Amino acid sequence: MVKLTKNALTALDAAVTVPTYDRRAVSAGIVHIGVGGFHRAHQAMYLDTLMNQGEALDWGIVGVGVMPGDKRMQEVLSRQDHLYTLVVKHPDGTFEPRVIGSMVDYLFAPDDVDAVIEAMADPAIRIVSLTVTEGGYNVHPVSGAFNLDNPLIKRDLSDPERPASTFGLVVEALVRRRARGLSPFTVMSCDNIQGNGDVARRMFSAFAAAREPELGEWLENNVAFPNSMVDRITPVTVADDIDELARRFDVEDGWPVVCEPFTQWVLEDHFPLGRPPFEAAGVQLVDDVEPFELMKLRLLNASHQALTYFGYLAGYRYAHQVCQDPLFVEFLRRYMKEEGAPTLAPVPGIDLNAYQRTLIERFANPEIRDTLARLCAESSDRIPKWLVPVIRHQLAHDGDMAMSAAVVASWARYAEGVDEQGEPIEVVDALREPLMAIARDNRTRPEAFVDNRELFGDLADSPRFMAAYLEALSLLHERGARATLQALLASKGSS
Repeated sequence: MVKLTKNALTALDAAVTVPTYDRRAVSAGIVHIGVGGFHRAHQAMYLDTLMNQGEALDWGIVGVGVMPGDKRMQEVLSRQDHLYTLVVKHPDGTFEPRVIGSMVDYLFAPDDVDAVIEAMADPAIRIVSLTVTEGGYNVHPVSGAFNLDNPLIKRDLSDPERPASTFGLVVEALVRRRARGLSPFTVMSCDNIQGNGDVARRMFSAFAAAREPELGEWLENNVAFPNSMVDRITPVTVADDIDELARRFDVEDGWPVVCEPFTQWVLEDHFPLGRPPFEAAGVQLVDDVEPFELMKLRLLNASHQALTYFGYLAGYRYAHQVCQDPLFVEFLRRYMKEEGAPTLAPVPGIDLNAYQRTLIERFANPEIRDTLARLCAESSDRIPKWLVPVIRHQLAHDGDMAMSAAVVASWARYAEGVDEQGEPIEVVDALREPLMAIARDNRTRPEAFVDNRELFGDLADSPRFMAAYLEALSLLHERGARATLQALLASKGSS
């Protein structure tokens, strides 16, 4: 067994691809906040690709963790000289292991806040990138305003030079750069939010304005926030992934990453201090990301929500199991074709029909073993951003939305916390307690879940939506998930 370190690269199995560049020549140019599996399978992989081409050696990544659970990531990566194995899993069972070397350091903010701020204030850092999840932007789900009542935000505003939040860390670093006469870095969001750069600009500017009005105005006018669309299915690393890497390739890696073969990154080309030559690694640099991001959010991400609650209630536990069931495949196909796709404008260079077929093939990859529990998590951050806009568009244009309404009903049924076999469901959501409290009354007050204006706005005021939602919820209670889908598809006829 070979323990993964910089000195062990030449001893690894020949099937494991390793960096061809001298990592001693790599210097930091990017600070990345939120080093999870997706970042390591996506942005860090693209940079590693460039470095293997002899490019971007001055764009190494300094990872930053801000959450308590990130401490273990720091410890594991530090022991491995910030190397890790990315394992691409093909549907036919082929595995492609590759050691990624684009990360040069990892800082845990609670251990040394000043070190993190100074890392971003370093003139060599020209990009600060983010994968902090949909909920990490502190956006009110209905008003879209920055939530100043968040206790962590209040704490940072009371002591701005010793922050704990992503907002506090980034803004303090920008303050120090400005005081030193340094240009601001670009803030690059890589999260699944429509207009993620625009959202980041509004939220960081609002935090800065709450700290000092003039600072907020300066930040909004002087810091670049490019929009992006990112895509690669990357399930959470589990013990079996670690064991399988060791068994197949004799590599001891404390935290590898597994992912599907598909990857896409569409990025607005707005980087005042420069950027790596991303296009040489396959990134699409465009002037307008919106058509691409809406395609991904309303087809891929919303389809994940369409399969996950119904699938879980029906007894499945993995996405690929759901997508090997013809009933669920037909439901996904019909949702995408009849409700999701009609909300989209043409997407440059994309055949939307082919894209939809590819999504189902990707979901069905048996090697990825993407858990429905992962896809069900943090629904209060996902459904309002990914699926509710589809419903609103379809209502406004007199389009079909019965399947989307049924997905909302399946979430409400899932939030009751008990599956159709009577087994408990571990609901993972920032709003777990209030959502489950409402869902417990689904049978006696079936309208209550979507009457939650914090999540759904005025959607409960739509008779057409409510009729479809209540019918689906009633069927879920009376006949279960499979029968609900069968009845829904039968009522809509063939397409």
